[in-house]
This record gives sequence, C-alpha cells and structure tokens, in this order.
Amino acid sequence: MAPISIADIVAALPAEDTWGPAASEDNMMDGVPYAPFSKGDKLGRMADWTGDSKGGDRGGRQAYNRNYRDQQVYGAGASSMFAVQVAEDESSFSVVDNTRTSAKRTFGRGGGTVFRGRGQRGGPGQRGGRAGFQRVGAGRGGQGGDRYYDNRGGRGNRGRRFGWKDYDKPQRTREPSITVRPDWNMLEEVDFNRLSKLNLQAPDGEDIESYGFLYYYDRSYDKAPVKNAERRLQALDRAAYNVTTSQDPVIQELAEKNEATIFAAADILSMLMCAPRSVYSWDIIIVHQGNKIYLDKRDGSSLDLVTVNENAADAPLEIAEASGKQEIINTPNALAMEATVINHSFALQTVVESNTAKVEFSHPNPFYNAEEETEPLASKGYKYRRFDLSLDSDEEPMNLIVRTEVDALAKNPTGGEDQHLVVKALNEFDSKAQGSGGSLDWRSKLYSQRGAVVATEMKNNSCKLARWTTQAILAKADGMKLGFVSRTNPRSAAGHVVLGVAGYKPREFAAQMNLNIGNGWGIVRTIVDRILALDTDQDENKVTKYILVKDPNRPVLRLYSVPSNTFEDDEDVAAEEEAEQKGEDDEEA
Repeated sequence: MAPISIADIVAALPAEDTWGPAASEDNMMDGVPYAPFSKGDKLGRMADWTGDSKGGDRGGRQAYNRNYRDQQVYGAGASSMFAVQVAEDESSFSVVDNTRTSAKRTFGRGGGTVFRGRGQRGGPGQRGGRAGFQRVGAGRGGQGGDRYYDNRGGRGNRGRRFGWKDYDKPQRTREPSITVRPDWNMLEEVDFNRLSKLNLQAPDGEDIESYGFLYYYDRSYDKAPVKNAERRLQALDRAAYNVTTSQDPVIQELAEKNEATIFAAADILSMLMCAPRSVYSWDIIIVHQGNKIYLDKRDGSSLDLVTVNENAADAPLEIAEASGKQEIINTPNALAMEATVINHSFALQTVVESNTAKVEFSHPNPFYNAEEETEPLASKGYKYRRFDLSLDSDEEPMNLIVRTEVDALAKNPTGGEDQHLVVKALNEFDSKAQGSGGSLDWRSKLYSQRGAVVATEMKNNSCKLARWTTQAILAKADGMKLGFVSRTNPRSAAGHVVLGVAGYKPREFAAQMNLNIGNGWGIVRTIVDRILALDTDQDENKVTKYILVKDPNRPVLRLYSVPSNTFEDDEDVAAEEEAEQKGEDDEEA
C-alpha cells in the first residue's frame, strides 16, 4: 500500500468544514435564537430546579429561603427574553381595604402594645420569638407589619440603631490625668469587664473615732420654691478641708497602733469602688510601707473635682473642640470647677448656723488651726470607720480604716437619735446646649416630672452619683439630700439659683441605680492582694510606691511601679514656688 500524505488528507476534507466560529446564518437552534450569557451573572449551582420556579410546591411566602437570597442561576439575566408578555399586567392593580380599624389598643394586628417575655417557640415567620422583644402592629396595607426586636437592642438582625451619623463623628481623644513617665514600669492592665465580675460581701463597719461638729439641716429647702422667688446660691467663706490619707494625723496615729492594714479617705476609696462606671481619666497613688497600705491622691488631683455629664452619650466638648465663649464655659474642666464650687456652697447654705443648735463630736476638727485660720469652720463631721475585708482562707485578718464625712443633722421623726445627712448638689448648665445629655428643663419639669429628671441624671452622671452614694453608705449616713442648682443665665456661669432638694436613703438610692457595694469591695481587695503579691519581701522600713491610672480613652486600669520619691519632688517645687510668690506679695505690700 502506498503511503498517504498530508496533502491527500486535506484534499479529502469537505470544502465547507472550516475552523473558527459559526457563521451568523448558522446561529440557530431549531428556530430558537441563541442567548449569550452575561459576564455579570453569578455562578450558582449547575442545576437549580427551585431557583426560578414560582408554581412548585415551595411557592409563595414559604419558598423564600435566606440561604439562597444572594445567589442567582447562571444565565438568569437573559431569562426575560423568553418570557411570555401578558396583555394586561395584573401586578399594577391593588386591593384597598376600607374596613374600619378599632382605635383601642389590642394584642392583635393593628395594635401598638409592646410586651416582653419568653414568647412562643417559633422561627422568623411566627410572632413571639424566644427571649426577645416583640412589637405587634400592622405594617403598610396590614401585611408584613410585624417587627421583631431581639435582645441586642437592634431591629431584626441588623444590630442596634445608632444616633444620627454616629459613623461620621470624629473620635474624641481625652487627655490623661497624669503623664506617664519613662521610668515607670507597667505591671498589669485590667479592663472593666473583669472588674465588674468581682464581688466581696463585707460586714457593716464599726465607728472608731469621730471629729468635728455638725449644724442642723434647714428643712425649708425641701419645699417647692415660690414662682419668681428663687433662692440664690450664696458664696460663704468657711474653712473646709480635703486632706489626703497619708497626711491625716488621725490615720497616722491609728496606723502606729496597728488598727488596720489598709487606710484610705472616702473620696479616694469611692472612686476605686466605682471604677467601672468612670469615663474620664483619674489616678490613685498606692503607698506600701511596712505592712500598711495607703491610698493617696496627688495635689490638684482630679478626684477633688465634681464631674458633669461624664456618662452622657454625647459628653461636653473638650477645649480643643470648643469654639466660642458659650462652648468654652461648657467644657468638662470648666463645668467640673463650677460644680465643685456649687457643692461646697450648697452644703454650707442649707444648714442653720447656730451655736445653741450645734452638735459636737468626740474630738474637734483635726485639720483646723485657730491661730492661723481666719475663716470660721464649716459644718463637717469626720467619722473614722473600720471594715473587715478578710476571707476564710486568710491567716491574719485584713481590716480597712476609711475617713468618712457627713455634712448636717436632721431631727428624727420617730423621736430617736438625730440623723446624719450627706448633702450634695446636681447642677444644670443649659438643657439645650451640647453635652446636656437630653436633660429636661428643671425650672418647668422638676416638680411635675421629678422622676424623669432624676432618671436622666442617673444616666448622665452615673459615676458621680455612685461615688456620692458609696460615700454615704461608708459613713453609715441615714439620708442623702440632693439639691438641684441651675444657672441664673445659661450663658453665664457666675450666678446660680436653688430650684429644689430631694431626699433619699442611701441603700434605696443604690438599689435604684443598680449599685453593688459588694463589687466595690471586691475591686479593693483584688488591688490590695496584687500589691501584697508584688512585695512579698517587704521590710518595715521599706517604702514602695505604685500608681493606678484610668486610661482616658479606654475602659482600662493600669498599675505602674514608680520610684519612691516620684511625687515628693513635685510637692517640694510647688512649695518653693508658693513661698516665692508669697515673698513677692509681701514686698509689694
């Protein structure tokens, strides 16, 4: 057989069989035009028999499946090309329900009642989802109007609805209360979620010593003021002291007698116990000397100031963000200074100063020096109380002595002993200004909607009210008097008026604002145990110093180890500057 060449094979092929795409006249399949696929079509399953069918067994509302809502059959973009065009589009018609609906509140469709409970066990297609909030009410046309609110606070599964353009607001950056120095060593960082889970049930404390004296509270402030006759807040010159723990002569004497292991003042201890509620930065100095631990504060510490709307959703603006005179007087620092002066003046004004109606404690005021002071003393009683923070596993008892304060006395309506009161003041700067936290106008709503006013203050000033309540419980005070002080003119921080006073019992007020004293004791004991674990070889003459700092922008506490002379140099420099300034003033005089 002769060999076959390539030329013979090519010659044997039919002439019309060519390479490449088919001609346009061949692009027909039994009379059906060819439908090219779009590159934008999503590639789903190779064969999906339910994706585009409307008349099968899964038709109607039950055919919807959330698992396939984002998928599409490949080539479905061209399916409309083969759809039969109906002469009349029935989808353009709608049925209008003209039946009257009852205006009464019902639990069926059309009602607006919101209720809470376990509900029924059911899926998204049934009302009463388990452990959720349900709003019963018809939507547009009475169909599909059921909206479900889950425990996360959001609408459906989309999460909570934030405020207007929360995503567009700049991140607020706050300054720390103290600058961390390079020679400080960070030992531990703990977030507030861990602190909130601590708990220690400590028994009621016992009184050890009492100092100072008290006047009686003026009950006329409890009455509603007459219109156009508001009481102006007066600035009285009285000597009041807020000495730190280690400089208290009474605590120094009690420490020498080994009366306790931990020593603190009520304003410092309350800040530590209410730390999870705080937003602004603060710091506490912890001094471990021998077998004693002192909780101290710096000169000019932020613990001495009273914050305003610290916990509000839209807190007052910082100085860098404020613009204009009106906003500058409403910055956090300006409002804190204003609130501190208001609290000092309000506590002095609401007592009846009378030498005949005056109750002396066991000892005189330990901080007053009659030879140097020219101002009369303010009504203030200091009660040194001891609390037992021991655990069952402790070999030795662990006690804490705290200096507590009470401001006034009140007659007991049952005829028993006089009641000790803690007097504080809430202040309103401008209900319409930025940072007011949505508070009501006190002048018009204080006595008609007092509950709403107090609830708003609990929300916007949760940390401040928690500290005051904790201080009252530590002092074993019988009552709290909260004054409502407002500016005479919202545009000026110079003048203030007293709009009213509300009285509460500390334990009941703590229950209203969900304040757990056991959690505060757990925080204190945890910090103390950490300090003792760091200084296992502590000598009687050895002094170690730490500082606990709250992060200004995060709910975090940081514990630093600092040199023993860290803040003593600052105090010496401040004392020298004060002496130089005093000498210059004497020369000018």
